[in-house]
Amino acid sequence: MKNNKICVLIPVYNCENKIKDVLTSVLSYTSDILVVNDGSTDNTLSVIKEFDNIEIVSYPKNKGKGYALWKGFKKADELGYTAVITMDGDGQHSAQDLVKFFNFSSNSPHVAVVGARIFDHPNMPSGSVFANKFSNFWFTLFTIKKLPDTQSGFRYYPIYRMKKMRPFTNRYEAEFELIVRLAWRGIHVCSLPISVHYDPLEERISHFRPKKDFARISLLNTCLCIIAFVYGYPATLFHKFKNRTTRYY
Repeated sequence: MKNNKICVLIPVYNCENKIKDVLTSVLSYTSDILVVNDGSTDNTLSVIKEFDNIEIVSYPKNKGKGYALWKGFKKADELGYTAVITMDGDGQHSAQDLVKFFNFSSNSPHVAVVGARIFDHPNMPSGSVFANKFSNFWFTLFTIKKLPDTQSGFRYYPIYRMKKMRPFTNRYEAEFELIVRLAWRGIHVCSLPISVHYDPLEERISHFRPKKDFARISLLNTCLCIIAFVYGYPATLFHKFKNRTTRYY
């Protein structure tokens, strides 16, 4: 991964009981790891610092996953990486799936990839299935493209093509916003099947606040709907025409 200038980016917030196992498993595949500590108030940062040679970005106040991703993209670019593979720090993702992302990106480094979960997991929250279907609907409406899972945080971002793109939003909804804007920019977004682990409800780490976060998601979709007519649809048609004409030369 170092030769291909890819690092694993892990945004974390209050994951002291999970992050050690996550980092240990990722280190089995690569030492190119960048962790963004999004204002954790527990011992998460201390646990991360137990590992040598892991790049850390940390700030004292929690600002949300979207902000943490942007700080991670920015730092990865400064360190000379051209792409990042994002993973959650709560143990939901399997480090073994890094091989899938790496193999795919070796042949298609310019393509963004979103991990596609299997939605029949026994411990999967029922709300996640609805939220994903809801998000998939809006993604198709905004981009005229389909993805089986638009909510997964296990992703490959070709940051060298994103031109320092910063999310408009700072929290969970930023991940949806990013893939919509990538599609509008002409960056192909596809999916790869991934495994997923959900702890029992009493052990699960979740910082999702249903009322506030759903309100922000609704506001974002309203804004994106307006932008789609002004910019998104024309940009999609332009890139579609450009790709077709390019094939003949």
